[in-house]
Amino acid sequence: MAYSPPYASEHEFELSASELTGALGDSVTVVPLLVALAATTSVSLPHVLLGFGVFQIVWGLYYGMPLSVEPMKALIGLAIVGSLSYPELAAAGLLAGGVLLAVGALGLVGRLQRIVGEPVIRGIQFAVALLLLEAAIGLSAGNASVAVAGLAVVGLLAAVGYRQASVLVVLALGGLAAVATAGIPAPRVPELALFPAGTPTFSGAALEGTVAQLGMTVGNAAIATALLCGDLYDRDVSPDTLSTSMGATCLTAVPIGGVPMCHGSGGLAGKYAFGARTGGANVILGVGYLALALVATGALLAAFPMALLGVLLVVVSIELARAAFDPVSDRRSLAVVLGVGAVGLAVNVGVAFVLGTIAFWMLSRRA
Repeated sequence: MAYSPPYASEHEFELSASELTGALGDSVTVVPLLVALAATTSVSLPHVLLGFGVFQIVWGLYYGMPLSVEPMKALIGLAIVGSLSYPELAAAGLLAGGVLLAVGALGLVGRLQRIVGEPVIRGIQFAVALLLLEAAIGLSAGNASVAVAGLAVVGLLAAVGYRQASVLVVLALGGLAAVATAGIPAPRVPELALFPAGTPTFSGAALEGTVAQLGMTVGNAAIATALLCGDLYDRDVSPDTLSTSMGATCLTAVPIGGVPMCHGSGGLAGKYAFGARTGGANVILGVGYLALALVATGALLAAFPMALLGVLLVVVSIELARAAFDPVSDRRSLAVVLGVGAVGLAVNVGVAFVLGTIAFWMLSRRA
């Protein structure tokens, strides 16, 4: 079947085995964060999954490709470690959504893209790949034997030509283990209410978190993702358009109990790595999230072996790193990519974006 959304050329909506396996390439970057968030804050997990399900479908149909819908990692991380309460996280999401909607509508992200050198954006992609790899190691360390077994499954299936199917097998094994441990909860429709998990609190911490997140979002979720749309899907999507859709997502999802979301380059690379080529992958994943919202409990998701999710994150990080380095052809650009990646891993992506831009300007003036 085919569908032609505003950004599609032809046959941009398909339902197939590759779209199914590709759909899961995005969830491996989402599920661990949601599990940790549900365990450490007052967030309502069913409402969060409801938001992800709806916007996976909305943006998959609109863009006609498997655009990622991910949690804003800086804000979610601050909430997980206790620097932000859920009401402060909700406030930060509303602030970030308003800014992203405004700068996208005014065309400011596109202007920034013309100022920032491409090697800096490639470096952001590399930094995200390193962060994903670091997360994978952390997830796998708790149960090394399970991680080794998962890697063996992926390697074996890849060796015989079924690399895309490996994600299904690994996730199926983990799902069976989770059900065996926690059981299957009775289905329950999430209650629709305004801010069901707490009224937003606009504090200093919420403002600081917003600033940190916007630095990452501009580099990774707008500019780098726009670049990947061209690299992986040969599609011309402006970062301003991505910024606008992210702003609309945050301003709509947070009031119904969701979390701040963005179009991360890591999730887009993950979907591509596992075979997704059209918006059909988003529809499949969105329906999956909506179904999970009916039965989701912290106990069920916490019972999923995190070591197996770590294995899948390794595959995603490799794909994103490859995309970052493939077009790099000179030593100066390579140095910027490596430097931005290292700073992004050691400090954060926002700082890496700023320092990388300054370094690129200095190197360009000397050339």
